[in-house]
Amino acid sequence: MNVHRVVALVLAPQSTFELACAAEVFGVRRPGLTSRYTFGVCAERPGAVPTLAGYDMAVSDGLPALAAADTVVIPGWQRPDEPAPPAVIDAVRAAHGRGARVVAICSGAFLLAQAGLLDHRRATTHWRMAAELAARFPRVEVEPDTLYVDLGDVATSAGTAAGIDLCLHLVRADHGAAHAERIARHMVMPPHREGGQLQYAEPDRADRADRLADSLAPVLDWAAERLHQPLTVDDLAGRAQVSPRTLARRFAGQLGVSPGRWLLQRRVTAARALLEETDLPVETIAARVGLSTAANLRRRFHAVLRTTPGAYRRSFGRH
Repeated sequence: MNVHRVVALVLAPQSTFELACAAEVFGVRRPGLTSRYTFGVCAERPGAVPTLAGYDMAVSDGLPALAAADTVVIPGWQRPDEPAPPAVIDAVRAAHGRGARVVAICSGAFLLAQAGLLDHRRATTHWRMAAELAARFPRVEVEPDTLYVDLGDVATSAGTAAGIDLCLHLVRADHGAAHAERIARHMVMPPHREGGQLQYAEPDRADRADRLADSLAPVLDWAAERLHQPLTVDDLAGRAQVSPRTLARRFAGQLGVSPGRWLLQRRVTAARALLEETDLPVETIAARVGLSTAANLRRRFHAVLRTTPGAYRRSFGRH
């Protein structure tokens, strides 16, 4: 198997968290888990790069490192109101032009916009900066409430944990749901948040206690263990001891999706893992994930992933 080369381009002053999002997913070797990526860091010029954490980062590689990258990550750009260095813009454009995937975390979207890689395309960034991105780059179709947007050759994410969500999503795209779930389990992270889910903007102070009390975590965990059962929205509402209408409102507020859509996403994700790791017939997998029949699984699978279970198994199956 060819190892996928990921290179993060750091820019002073570098945010350590955004860089760590990519390093943790792509760069950490974990016991019992096959390493399918190499991870490196480069800067405009080798040497000390200041960080927001108060220390300098020693970077040994310069921009030529991007020439060998399969994926280029821009882990934030802390000076979005300033022009990026021309050499950096040229190197990012060149990497994209030869076929590298270019990924921006949080404010890194501003650099991609400066490079023209987001013109007339969908993108997102931290909700606090979305209006600025849209105003400064009117040709970018900014989605202010989205966790991440993956266009194949270019991907952008919102801030903080959404960077991890995007990196795990890219692992799923590269190597399947099961491999991504193993990495997430090592990180003690939720294995899958859809890119279309809402960003978690800070709630009003008066709402915080209510939101803690209204957490969906217990009902989500309960449902995830019972995907093989014919669960309905009424079942979820009953478990949460609220009306279906109240449950729908909580799902929209906390996850950005309806209860039915969340349940379908979890069932398709479970089907992906079984297609990757077992030789079970599609009919059996459909029953195990609560989609009843092979025909229903194929229909739902195609609606979510735009491919068939058979094609997915050929791409990501263990054989």
